[in-house]
Amino acid sequence: MARRTSQAQPSEAIASVLEEHRTFPPPDSFAAAASINGRMLKNLVRKGAASATEYWAAEAEHVRWTKRWRTVLDWKVPHARWFVGATVNAADNCLDRHLTSWRRTKAALIWEGENGHVRTLTYQQLHIEVNRCAAVLRSFGVQPGDVVAIYMGMVPEAVVAMLACARIGATHNVVFGGFSADALRERMNDSKAVCLITQDGARRRGEVVPLYPAAAEALKKAPSVKHVLVLQHAGNPVQLKRGRDHWWHETVPVAPMAIEAVPLDSEHPLFILYTSGSTGKPKGILHTTGGYLTQVGTTFRQVFDIRDDDVYFCTADVGWITGHSYIVYGPLMNGATVLLYEGAPNYPAPNRFWDIIERHKATILYTAPTAIRAFMKWGEQWPRRHDLTSLRLLGTVGEPINPEAWMWYDSVIGGGRCPIVDTWWQLVPS
Repeated sequence: MARRTSQAQPSEAIASVLEEHRTFPPPDSFAAAASINGRMLKNLVRKGAASATEYWAAEAEHVRWTKRWRTVLDWKVPHARWFVGATVNAADNCLDRHLTSWRRTKAALIWEGENGHVRTLTYQQLHIEVNRCAAVLRSFGVQPGDVVAIYMGMVPEAVVAMLACARIGATHNVVFGGFSADALRERMNDSKAVCLITQDGARRRGEVVPLYPAAAEALKKAPSVKHVLVLQHAGNPVQLKRGRDHWWHETVPVAPMAIEAVPLDSEHPLFILYTSGSTGKPKGILHTTGGYLTQVGTTFRQVFDIRDDDVYFCTADVGWITGHSYIVYGPLMNGATVLLYEGAPNYPAPNRFWDIIERHKATILYTAPTAIRAFMKWGEQWPRRHDLTSLRLLGTVGEPINPEAWMWYDSVIGGGRCPIVDTWWQLVPS
């Protein structure tokens, strides 16, 4: 696998300035140990080109199905139905499948709060929390196909909430915690959410972002929402609405620990995720279960060369598709250890990410070019303070990466030894 920076240019007038032809082959030691080498990659590409359905049928063998499909793909433009007739559950694939192996006691999530508090949840512990949250949702009357809105910061309970919905067949609608009350209300009303999961507040740059007060404002004009589950996290004073609102710490810890993962049709809606709305009315994109799990499980395993001893640090927010796919579903399906961080990368100082990597011995870092350019602006003296030799692979996502950012990322963060996988628009099956 060669590392390469390139940018297609619309004008020859600027192509001579911005075209990039340098290549950076990975170290021989990395290539020798990679799960997919050059020859294997060529075979995969050849198989995919020969028959996309046969390729994805083979990759679907990595998913745990409760009932196999009759047809791999039913394609009636513009609608595609994958693994027709099969049944599957996303939470079962992310959790239950690991409980009969040594991964039961492996760290699934390592969370660090902005205040320095660290929590670790093993796969077994995460399974228990997801079951209990699912039981609470079921006690609220949430049924398969109902929409549950999630308006939270980067806390482990956000992952728990997503998987709890998946466990009982509810469709989650995660709304980025930085969005306003109006944005939350619009998304809850459009999706006809019956329940909201939120928290009192989130920590960001030493301040508390008041999530529940914003949610309470949104709920004044969101009549479909009948129940609200509130995590007490930041400690900011809030006044819950009696009968509608329920504290997480009063309901989830005492709920049953065993809730069946419901077998769902492969085309059952797993989640709705809305566009930002920056270019008009937000548009809800519906993702169904079987095809999505196959794709994110495959791309995470192949692109990140995941190993059992990796500590994988993705800096995205769960409110975006990268967070859904490459913090929650892709990594947990593959039994990875995921490192979550709650706050800003420059709080209390611009070395926060590098400090986290050093202390937790992260082996894979996945971030955005915009973040890399911010790191460059803050100065390389910040990462130079830390031992980053645990890193073995770097990734970028969300936008094209410019050559200068690539070179800085390669030399300052990767020490010239870490391959860089540029996944901008490359994690979508053809």
